[in-house]
Amino acid sequence: QVQLVESGGGLVQPGGSLRLSCAASRTISGRKALGWYRQAPGSEREMVATIKSDGSTNYADSVKGRFAISRDTAKNTLSLQMNNLKPEDTAVYYCNMKTWLDTNYWGQGTQVTVSS
Repeated sequence: QVQLVESGGGLVQPGGSLRLSCAASRTISGRKALGWYRQAPGSEREMVATIKSDGSTNYADSVKGRFAISRDTAKNTLSLQMNNLKPEDTAVYYCNMKTWLDTNYWGQGTQVTVSS
């Protein structure tokens, strides 16, 4: 069993930045994939950014050039740097870990609100 705990959410003005962090209770090294997902009210959960075991990354078109996913295997943390935030980025952001057995672990989520 793996526990994931997100932090770093909050209220920010349009154009601002936030950095989300996800602390894992077990090693993140060698996992099939790690990622950030988000869910806005009335919408389905969507992929924001993922990083595979080989280090390759993938981003939703809506965040390309603004968000950056990274991992620190020594600290077992996953991060998401979010720049030039827009009101449409408002959502609950979830950390995800996928194992090679395709088991998915989720954090409890952290709220990001972009508003003036």
